[in-house]
Amino acid sequence: MKHILYGVAIIAMLVTLFACGKGDHGASAADTLKSDEIALNQEVDKAQQEVAKVREDAVAENKQPQFNTEEYDNIVENRFLTAAQQPLSTFSIDVDEAAYSNIRRYINGGTLPPKGAVRIEEMLNYFDYNYAQPTDGSPFAVYTEISDCPWNSKHRLVHIGLQGRSIEKQNLPPANLVFLIDVSGSMDEPNKLPLVKTSLKLLTDQLRPQDRVAIVVYAGNAGLVLPSTSGEEKAKIKEAIDNLGAGGSTAGGEGIKLAYETAKANFKKEGNNRVILATDGDFNVGVSSEDALVTLIEEERKSGVYLTVLGFGMGNYKDNKMQQLADKGNGNQAYIDDATEANKVLVHEFGSTLFTIAKDVKLQVEFNPSIAKAYRLIGYENRVMANEDFNNDKKDAGELGAGHTVTALYEIIPAGDEDDTMITKVDALKYQAVKTPTSNSGEIMTIKLRHKEPSGDVSKLITHSVIDEHTALAQTSDNFRFSAAVAEFGLLLRESAFKQNANYKQVTELANTAKGNDSDGYRSQFIQLVNTASSLDTRKEVSRR
Repeated sequence: MKHILYGVAIIAMLVTLFACGKGDHGASAADTLKSDEIALNQEVDKAQQEVAKVREDAVAENKQPQFNTEEYDNIVENRFLTAAQQPLSTFSIDVDEAAYSNIRRYINGGTLPPKGAVRIEEMLNYFDYNYAQPTDGSPFAVYTEISDCPWNSKHRLVHIGLQGRSIEKQNLPPANLVFLIDVSGSMDEPNKLPLVKTSLKLLTDQLRPQDRVAIVVYAGNAGLVLPSTSGEEKAKIKEAIDNLGAGGSTAGGEGIKLAYETAKANFKKEGNNRVILATDGDFNVGVSSEDALVTLIEEERKSGVYLTVLGFGMGNYKDNKMQQLADKGNGNQAYIDDATEANKVLVHEFGSTLFTIAKDVKLQVEFNPSIAKAYRLIGYENRVMANEDFNNDKKDAGELGAGHTVTALYEIIPAGDEDDTMITKVDALKYQAVKTPTSNSGEIMTIKLRHKEPSGDVSKLITHSVIDEHTALAQTSDNFRFSAAVAEFGLLLRESAFKQNANYKQVTELANTAKGNDSDGYRSQFIQLVNTASSLDTRKEVSRR
C-alpha cells in the first residue's frame, strides 16, 4: 500500500510540474524559463512534503523494491602500490555523475546502496569545485593540493582538480541532437517515462534556433517520431514528447542504430553531434547483451557522434549496461531520480553535459619513491589504463565538457612509514639490482595529462609537478576538505578494506567546514544524506565516534 501511495504522490508531482511548465507562449524565452524554474522548485518542494510520510515509513521498515533485478558490476578496489616497484599510475578521466544521484535514491528510500553502485569518482564529480578558469588557451587548467589524510593522519592525501573552459551558451557550437527514448513496457512507471518527458522538455527549453533535435523511440521495434527540427519550434518538439506512451519489449540495439543513422544524416561538421539516450537499460530484444551493445557503440562512435546516457527508474535499473554504453560511446552518464536532478543536469549543466571541449583525456602520475613509499588511487577502478596506453593516441579515454570539473584523489603512505599492513608485498627480484631512490627535488609526484581537440586525432601533453608543502588539514581549501569528506563517505558505504579510521561523524564535521558558497545547496544536501545513511547503517564495525 505504501508503494502505491508513493507512486500516487510522484504522479501528482509530475502532473503539477507539467502544468507549471506550460508557460505563457507570449512571453520571452528567457522570462518563461525563469518563471518555469521558480515554479519547478516550488512544486518539487510541495511534492516532496507529500511523500515524506511514506518515505519515513519505508525507512522504518527498511523496505526493498519488489522483484528487484537491478544490476551493478562488482568493484575491485585499487590497492596500495609501492612507488619503488610501480612508480606509474595511469587512468582516464570520468565526468559521470550517475552514481551519486543513484546512491541518494537508495538512501532516501530507506536502504543503503549495493557496494557495486558506489563509484567514488562519480560521487566526487557530482559536485562543482571552485577552480579558476584556464588562462593559457588550454581547454582546461590543472590544480593540486596535498595535506593530511583525514581517515589516517599518518598518510598524505593528494587532490587533483581539472577545470574545463566555460563557454557562454550563445557561443556554444550549434547542436545536432537525437533524443533516443525507451518507450517499452518497463518504462510505464511514474519515475520513468513521465519523468523522461519532464526532463527532455526542460532540455528543449534550452535549445536555440540554430540547434536541431530529432526523436527516435524504441520498444519492440524502433521508429522516428520527429524528424530533425529546429530548436525554435519548441511547441512542436514538446508535442511529440507528450504524445509518447509506453508498452512492449525493449529492442535497444535497433533504437541505437536508428538514432545514430539519424544523427549522421543531419551531421554538423563544426557542431555538437550527440545522441541522448533515456532508458532504464533493461534491453531484452535483438542486440541486448552488454558485449553486443558495447561492440555496437564502439563502431558507431567512429562517426563523430557523441553519447549521453540518462538513467531512470528503480527495481530493474541496469547500471552496468548504462555505464558501459557511456564509457564506450565517447559520452557521459547521469541518473535522473527526480525533476530537480533533471534541472541540474540538463539546465544548469547544459554546456558541460552536452558540449565536449576535450576528448580522450588521460592522466599518468609518476611518484617519487624517496618521498612516497606507496600510493592508492581512490576510485576510478574501471578507468585504470595500462601505462603504455598513455602515449597511444588510439586508446579511448574520457571526455571533458564545457565548464566541467574533474577531481581525483590519491592516498599516499610516506617514505619512512614502518607500517606495511596496507601494502601487498612483492618478493625482491633475482636478476635485477635493487635501485635506491636518488631524487632530492622535493617533488612528491609529477602529473602528465594528454588530451585531444574534439575533432582531433593527435594528443597534446601537459606536465604538472607537485611538492608537499605540509599544509595542515584545517588550512586547506574548501575544495580539498569537501572532496575528502565525499571520498570518506564512499569508503564507508562501500565497506572499503581501506577505510581505516573513517567514520560518519568525521565526514559531517569535515563537510560542514567546507560548504563554501553552496548557492545550489548541494553540499548541504550531502551532509543531510550522510546523516541519513549513518542512521541506516547498523553494521557494528562502522565507527560513529
